[in-house]
Amino acid sequence: MGLLTPDPGLVFWTTLTFVILLLILRKVAWKPILRAIKVRQEYIQFSLRDAETAQETLAQISVKQKEIIEEGRRQRDEIIREARDLKNEIIREAKETAQVEATRIIQQTHEQMVREKKEAILAIKQQISMLSLDIASKILREELATNERQKYIINRHLQEVSLN
Repeated sequence: MGLLTPDPGLVFWTTLTFVILLLILRKVAWKPILRAIKVRQEYIQFSLRDAETAQETLAQISVKQKEIIEEGRRQRDEIIREARDLKNEIIREAKETAQVEATRIIQQTHEQMVREKKEAILAIKQQISMLSLDIASKILREELATNERQKYIINRHLQEVSLN
């Protein structure tokens, strides 16, 4: 039974060694271990606070990101709407300008046609008068070709003048 029952001397020296070891550890290592544990605990708490702050910041950034995206969409829609309005305005102005220009060209063409018509009529009248004078001079030459005929016509006109 010697193995199962401890020897009182062994128990004493083991206890004494353990107590001395505890005192030495308390004096030398206990405070640094407790300090290291406390530092570790503070570091963990600080890290948790940082993580919470980071989560809050991330949530705020996410909200701001959504706001920025929504604002970008609104601006995009506004720019597209303004571009469509500008396009329609440019098209309207181009149509008006084309209409005014077409009206002006038609008016100028009409005026030019009237002017050319008048010039053509005037040229035709001049041609007709020249032809009429030419024909009249030829007829008079034929009619007045002889002296007897000239005398006859002069006498007849004198008689008509006297009668009047």
